[in-house]
Amino acid sequence: MGTVAPCFTLKGVEIGKGFHWQRRQDQSFRGSLRLIAREGRVIAINVVGIEDYLQCVIASEMSPTAGFEFLKAHAVISRSWLLAQLDKRDEVLREGYSAVVCDTPDELIRWQDREDHTYYDFCADDHCQRYQGIPMARDFSAPLRSGRNDKGVIPSEVEESLPSVDPAMIRKTAKVIEATWGQVLWYDGRVCDARFSKCCGGAMEEFRYCWEDKEVPYLKYERDVDPSAGLKDWDLTRETQARRWILSHPRSFCNTRSKRLLGQVLKDYDSETKDFYRWRIEYSQQEVHDILLERTGEDFGEILDLIPLERGVSGRICRLKIVGSAKTKIIGKELEIRKSLSRSHLYSSAFVVEKVYDAINGCEGLLRKTSICGCARRRSQPGAGDGSAPAQFILRGAGWGHGVGLCQIGAAAMGSRGYDYRTILAHYYPNSSLKNLY
Repeated sequence: MGTVAPCFTLKGVEIGKGFHWQRRQDQSFRGSLRLIAREGRVIAINVVGIEDYLQCVIASEMSPTAGFEFLKAHAVISRSWLLAQLDKRDEVLREGYSAVVCDTPDELIRWQDREDHTYYDFCADDHCQRYQGIPMARDFSAPLRSGRNDKGVIPSEVEESLPSVDPAMIRKTAKVIEATWGQVLWYDGRVCDARFSKCCGGAMEEFRYCWEDKEVPYLKYERDVDPSAGLKDWDLTRETQARRWILSHPRSFCNTRSKRLLGQVLKDYDSETKDFYRWRIEYSQQEVHDILLERTGEDFGEILDLIPLERGVSGRICRLKIVGSAKTKIIGKELEIRKSLSRSHLYSSAFVVEKVYDAINGCEGLLRKTSICGCARRRSQPGAGDGSAPAQFILRGAGWGHGVGLCQIGAAAMGSRGYDYRTILAHYYPNSSLKNLY
């Protein structure tokens, strides 16, 4: 069978860093291991080929039951994103860039992207792409493209050291990579920066509302439905329509509670999140104060209001005004908002705010009023507009992630309905084309 390629295991690798599913797991990798000692730490670097890396990414992002066409679409976008980021890194090294749009005592607007890693190309977590080790049930002694064991047999030497390997997933991901070998999304002579998120919430966001203020023609607003459905469109940059959208459950590919379908996308720890198309989070006054202090380093005093000043085309807030008794400040873009309002990451910035006030003037129970951009109608409500602080904030939101590009749950739904991977890619990346780069 030949000599088995190098394989090593790292114990207690941290995954989901900063997110609500953060934990540690043992991971095994193919390829070589490089160790670098820096600042009292040892950095473990896996040196591996692009297509082998992608096979691990697909298995790390998806579950073994994922549909073949969906996995092919994901292989293309993961490859495209990787190659586009390598090109972007070279540009940044030549020209530099600033992610800060505005930084004053009254306003902080910045976008957060894949910062350039100093000692390696990509990290192994959600910050770049999930890369959680070997899913492979194929001949480790041969390159993927040629000499591959078509039966997916695992060499006994490797199988003994990798008891958790899933043969079904290994065979499937190997076929996916083989079927899409070297394929990328292409636009205007360059590989597409193919972003993706878990659930768009029914509408894809545009690039400029999450990162640089520039138009990216293939990362545009689209409803996550078949255009032939002829459904009414929404202007989700308008507060009243965004509110109606978020508080409803409009028809979308990603609007599903099917356990079978969700099982194609959600890993075991992802499944701990029960609601993502539409979700609800409640904070007491003390909780929202403490989270903002912890996450921003600023003491706003009592939190009086959270006011959306600007929304992107998917309804995601990109400028949020935090009104406190001690200070007021505007923050953005979407990830800055999500990180500031949660001890991990808020599911998305597409949310509306409901404020709950304590009983006033002998009234029993709690009085509720939903905040809509500081609308004057609130002033007629007890406790609203009189300077008192809400006892509780309820955030009702839509989607999981930034919503730009491919929606993983929506794409899985498309695949289950018979759409092929080319159609799935055309839906989520309009104006792009498929190109065999090698």
